[in-house]
Amino acid sequence: MSKPPTRPLGKNGPEVTRVGFGLMGLSSYYGKPLPIEEGLHVLDQAYELGERFWDTADVYSGNEELLREWFIRNPKKRQDIFLATKFSLGALPDGTTSRDSSPEYALSACEASLRRLGLSYIDLYYCHRLDGKTPVEETVKAMVQLKDAGKIKYLGLSECSAASLRRAHSIHPISAVQMEYSPFSLEIESSDYKLLETCRDLGIALVAYSPLGRGMMSGALRSVADFEDDDFRKKLPRFSAENFPKNLQLVDSISELAASKGIHSSQLTLAWLLAQGNDIFPIPGTTKVERLKENVDSMFVQLSGKDVAQFREAVEKANIHGERSSDQLTEMLFVDTPLPSI
Repeated sequence: MSKPPTRPLGKNGPEVTRVGFGLMGLSSYYGKPLPIEEGLHVLDQAYELGERFWDTADVYSGNEELLREWFIRNPKKRQDIFLATKFSLGALPDGTTSRDSSPEYALSACEASLRRLGLSYIDLYYCHRLDGKTPVEETVKAMVQLKDAGKIKYLGLSECSAASLRRAHSIHPISAVQMEYSPFSLEIESSDYKLLETCRDLGIALVAYSPLGRGMMSGALRSVADFEDDDFRKKLPRFSAENFPKNLQLVDSISELAASKGIHSSQLTLAWLLAQGNDIFPIPGTTKVERLKENVDSMFVQLSGKDVAQFREAVEKANIHGERSSDQLTEMLFVDTPLPSI
């Protein structure tokens, strides 16, 4: 088996697997969490397949604890894994989501993640969402404290605005920005946001979460009935009973293109994202080893210029129905922060 390709994560950054592994679904949000042993088996298989760029967060209930157990069983493999986790999001008693990117919270959240993970350091530490109240400069300075203490190695932001990113980068180099990026979510390419443009201007990697449209591009999901009762996608506008069938038109178009190349629609989608630039790192998630293998194999798919253009044409012709997030979560996207007080 060929070793998956790697690329530097940002300017002068570490070499990481070209397609990463989003671990959220192993423990939360997409229905019932996998039993511990099944989750550990998926992690074992990811490692055996050469997938070494793993992504979690403190808000993915039980996910960091699952990783702790894996590292306990595989202590010599810790150095092989480039592990990212995140801070700032939390759940309030009423079910809404809270944000806290204050320096105090950044420091305490990192300590808590390290305890749950059972590790002495985190490779890449993201601010999951800026709270819109704390100047981003203060958040980054706290993250620099963590780096200086040897608790994290690289700094990242998620769903920030271009302006916030520039201000953060002026305090300390930001290695990666994590944003939703898929055929259904191309906002980062927009001249209105200038996020991808800013990343490239500063030499920052773009880590694409939900690159398969939260599973829609797999082609396996055809209606809301395919979700478990506690699957959070049932609450997303794009997956409503009204919008879901309309959005499948794009899925079917991409599936036809993929079939003509003898590959799966998800593989074509990931290969297309990789073709957007060596600074793009998709991190699809799955609970199934078969899908994991497909995602790893996508790194070996070769697309011609014509293939890339045909995919783009299909995306541009599509009329996407429904926003990518609920109203409350939409307020947490492309976040600006106030300027620091003098």
